[in-house]
Amino acid sequence: MASGDSRLRVKQDNSVTIIEFIDRNILDEANIQLIGEEIAALIEAEPEPKLLISFANVDHLSSAALGTLITVNNKIRNSEGLLRLSDIDPQIYEVFVITKLHKLFEIHPTTEQALASFN
Repeated sequence: MASGDSRLRVKQDNSVTIIEFIDRNILDEANIQLIGEEIAALIEAEPEPKLLISFANVDHLSSAALGTLITVNNKIRNSEGLLRLSDIDPQIYEVFVITKLHKLFEIHPTTEQALASFN
């Protein structure tokens, strides 16, 4: 799945697909669209997808990136899947709180805690 221009690092942990971002700043519209398409393909590849998106390397997110996350969340729900977010920088988390997105997503402090929440 990972092509040469992928903006994601994808790993499997049992039935959970772990997604990490290569870029520290997710601001560019074209990259955000590619990220959305790549994640959509991962969702469509599984009958009941379990996705964990780690923001461990991310310093900045644009509003377009937040929009893509909402789209991803809707796709997961339509597929009877589960989505967890983890490792969100406190400044980025503040944006989730301001936009009330912290109520839409299940967010965990660490990847390990997010993985444990799937069981």
